[in-house]
Amino acid sequence: MSKGSFLLVLHAHLPFINHPDFPNFMEESWLFEGITETYIPLLEVFRKLDKDAVDFKVTMSITPPLMEMMTNQDLQRKYVRHLERLIDLSGKEVERTADESPRKHKMARYYKQHFENTLNIYKEVDGDLPRAFAEFQEKGNLDIITCNATHGFLPLMIRHPKAINAQVKIGVETYEQHTGRKPRGIWLAECGYVSGQDSHLKNNGLEFFFVDSHGLWYADPAPRYGVYRPVITPNDVFVFARDPESSQQVWSAEAGYPGDPRYREFYRDIGFDREDWYMRPYMDSSGERSNTGIKYHKITGKDVDLKDKEYYDIDEAMEAARGHARDFAAKKREQVKNLYSQFEGVEPVIVAPFDAELFGHWWYEGPFFIEELFRELSKVPEVVPSTPTEVIDSLEQVQVATPSDSTWGANGYNEVWLNGKNDWIYNHLDEITERMVSSAEQYRDISDPKKERVLNQMARELLLAQSSDWAFIMTTGTTVEYAVNRTKTHVKRFLDLEEQLKSGNIDEAYLETLEWIDGIFSNIDFRVYAE
Repeated sequence: MSKGSFLLVLHAHLPFINHPDFPNFMEESWLFEGITETYIPLLEVFRKLDKDAVDFKVTMSITPPLMEMMTNQDLQRKYVRHLERLIDLSGKEVERTADESPRKHKMARYYKQHFENTLNIYKEVDGDLPRAFAEFQEKGNLDIITCNATHGFLPLMIRHPKAINAQVKIGVETYEQHTGRKPRGIWLAECGYVSGQDSHLKNNGLEFFFVDSHGLWYADPAPRYGVYRPVITPNDVFVFARDPESSQQVWSAEAGYPGDPRYREFYRDIGFDREDWYMRPYMDSSGERSNTGIKYHKITGKDVDLKDKEYYDIDEAMEAARGHARDFAAKKREQVKNLYSQFEGVEPVIVAPFDAELFGHWWYEGPFFIEELFRELSKVPEVVPSTPTEVIDSLEQVQVATPSDSTWGANGYNEVWLNGKNDWIYNHLDEITERMVSSAEQYRDISDPKKERVLNQMARELLLAQSSDWAFIMTTGTTVEYAVNRTKTHVKRFLDLEEQLKSGNIDEAYLETLEWIDGIFSNIDFRVYAE
């Protein structure tokens, strides 16, 4: 007997990184790693479950920048070359490890087969991963939702409602372009919400979004069922909140499953271990070392130095994932039963949202964990895998409440995206936002094709500058120089185009170059900023 629903939500996102003017560009490897380690492995999991007639339901946001990169022909060609190099490298590793540890040699053979299989799947779907995922949406197993256009952090655009509307509307249009249908739900970038923001969702035909736990804990009025039932805002948009227990069990750095010593160690990679002469053909043209995805060591222990890690065994790790899936399914069963009792027969809705890249990229065994989780849940009648749309369509009563301002960033509010390391960007973003709105209103009736192209490219540069990833990177201190440069570059390009628009002296070669390099959203219409 069903006593509650379980919603697994995966947020798949990467910033738009496209450098067709370079044969190779290091940051483009973020996409390549995501495809190899997360997106195709998830696709394989869905295929296996479907083949075995295992009922599974997953909600997945594939953000507009990610959809645009997945279908970009230049990036598709580069990804194939990337895989071909990895197949070549893994072949050399098979030969080199033949006389080394048996575990090491076993993994070298595994990686070669894995890369070859990945390339076969990628070619089979013609590189169109959004379409490949959409097939499972047609079958009812996958609920694909959208995100705002460039993952812009909406709470800090609150003074510019037209900018928020543009982010949301372009996100909806891009989804429709790539899937052939309209989205019903949206993942707001960083789960960033401020009161009234949902009106933009309603105006663009969206029915639901997600907040972190405290978004409903501190809602007005307090929801009767806490985070375990959706509420509806005064603007008639449903809100689902994260279950903190599920997050703790999976994501916690201290107690979460991915920290098990049997799992693969992310930070030990042959890209850094092997000799320069050996790795040179596979290194970035800058000469900088980077991950290859070929890793021979396991976590071993939290206090074990990286150089002292023990060799990894894929079978041992998969058995650990199988055990963790059984444990998680059992915990969901007990949680649902307890909540069902507390709610006096009202079925709870357990929402477990995660970055998709946790599964496979950071936690290598994560996709297998998902596969085994649904196999285990198929044996647990009390817990029914579901999606937000299924929950909404089944509701007979729902409480009206306004969520609290919130994000799922560190400490729950805005400080990741607004602090002493990145606050300088917002004066510039606000300035070009105001200029974009002004230009859109001034030229909304324009019939000059060249000026219209300039205005559309100005909109692209603004949207790309607004990506929350740049502020996030500045805070975390990873590739700060790149994030700073991207912000400054898009602002400068916007201002250059604006000056050419006003003077009437349009450099068409320059415009064509920007349309090529920053060619996101081919169907964009700048007039969205005049709405």
